[in-house]
Amino acid sequence: MDRTVRNLLVAAACLLVLGGLGVFAALRQANRPVSAVSVNIANEFDNYFISERGVTALLTKGGAEPVVGTLPEGPRLQELEARVRAHPFVREAQVYRDLAGNLHADIRQNRPIARLTHPDTRLDTYVDAEGHTLPLSPLFTARVATVARPNGASLPSAFFQDSTGQRYLEFLRYVDEHEFWKAQVSEVFIEPGGKLSFTQQVGDQRIEFGMPENISEKFAKLMVFYRQIPSVLGWDTYHRVNVEYKNQIICE
Repeated sequence: MDRTVRNLLVAAACLLVLGGLGVFAALRQANRPVSAVSVNIANEFDNYFISERGVTALLTKGGAEPVVGTLPEGPRLQELEARVRAHPFVREAQVYRDLAGNLHADIRQNRPIARLTHPDTRLDTYVDAEGHTLPLSPLFTARVATVARPNGASLPSAFFQDSTGQRYLEFLRYVDEHEFWKAQVSEVFIEPGGKLSFTQQVGDQRIEFGMPENISEKFAKLMVFYRQIPSVLGWDTYHRVNVEYKNQIICE
């Protein structure tokens, strides 16, 4: 019993020491001014919509509010983090300090999956996988499929947010998630009646897809066309390929 009590006392003492060291480190960190700013931008999709310099500008309001030499704590760190999160191309952000006093900003970028085009290209926007619109960036142009209406009319900004628009977003997500189709689908058109068609990077055919339903089955039929027809008759034999109807591929 004495040995058990002794072990418990030793463990409690160790916990108290560790707790005290933690408090000491926290107090020391809180009283140490920021000596440097470190920005880490995760870039798993090779997008370059925001730079380290841009993040630093957000943290400092373009240099008007320097952070080096200051003592940012809880609420102030939250304010700096919110400032970075407000950037349209920032998906996630964490702003924190290390024990050495450095200020860190870890960023994950938002990623567009398509570009919504307009007759006036200055009004073009991107759309992400959740259907939110993103502005164009002077830093980088994403290589994604374009989406338009044949008559040049623009899509409403909230088009992909309702239940109808979600079906078209599902089509765009399917293209984005499959490397072959992501490389092949070029211009997507939403016809007045709601049907989809698109042009390709390789081949002159216009693909008539129909309504955005049975998406994987239609792309599977289109893959059958790619594997069997062009290798025998050539890519330019047909100019119209329709995969709208079940168990049919119509080529003209």
